[in-house]
Amino acid sequence: MDSRPAEGAPNLRTCNPRALRAALMTYHQVITRLKRLADPKNVAGMARFGISQKCTLGISIPTLRRLAREIGRDHDLALRLWKSGFHEARILAGFVADPARLTPAQAERWVNDFDSWDVCDQVAALFEQMPFARKKIRQWAASDREFVKRAAFAVIAGLAVHDKAAGNGQYEPFLQLVKRGSTDDRNFVKKAVNWALRSIGKRNRRLNRRAIAVAKEIARMDSNAARWIAADALRELRNPAVRLRLQAR
Repeated sequence: MDSRPAEGAPNLRTCNPRALRAALMTYHQVITRLKRLADPKNVAGMARFGISQKCTLGISIPTLRRLAREIGRDHDLALRLWKSGFHEARILAGFVADPARLTPAQAERWVNDFDSWDVCDQVAALFEQMPFARKKIRQWAASDREFVKRAAFAVIAGLAVHDKAAGNGQYEPFLQLVKRGSTDDRNFVKKAVNWALRSIGKRNRRLNRRAIAVAKEIARMDSNAARWIAADALRELRNPAVRLRLQAR
């Protein structure tokens, strides 16, 4: 009997465990797993936090992350999962997609499909790794669509935390976007603008001082949203514990 693997099948002798799991995890298997993990009681609870109930299965983020580790990086699968329309499948798509293979057109389609803040924020962690992330931030920050605009500031917040190589000067354009976005009183936008401002201000001492100065400018704007953003950001950026942590870096 010929013991060689069939053409196109994974070679059990050479595949590492993660690669083998990824090779065996098909789109239909993943969707079946998601449906089995569904919990309608969780859907009702998620709705209380402003999470969309449309095509939502009620699966927690930690559970989705564990499944993503099983799957590994699989960009083609991610594209199919996104098209499924399932809320959790789209979050999972963001976890397993390859940022190096994500095209501007794909990113644009995904961001325009956002209908919930949690999908937006989880997928923003993928978007911040795109080589064209900063270009998309500028485009999305100018959008009239609530979750597209939120995505811009969620990506800024992520870059402030994770992009260790970026110089302080690269954050000045982001602070200008924060100022322009601070008068948008839509809940999911103003919270993301605030998040971006706070994240920049916690990056290092110099940016802490700069973010505080920008927050003071925002506080003087004739806008309830701007005043809320500024007050909340100043409360955290002036916090002695935050200042002490930045001095220790």
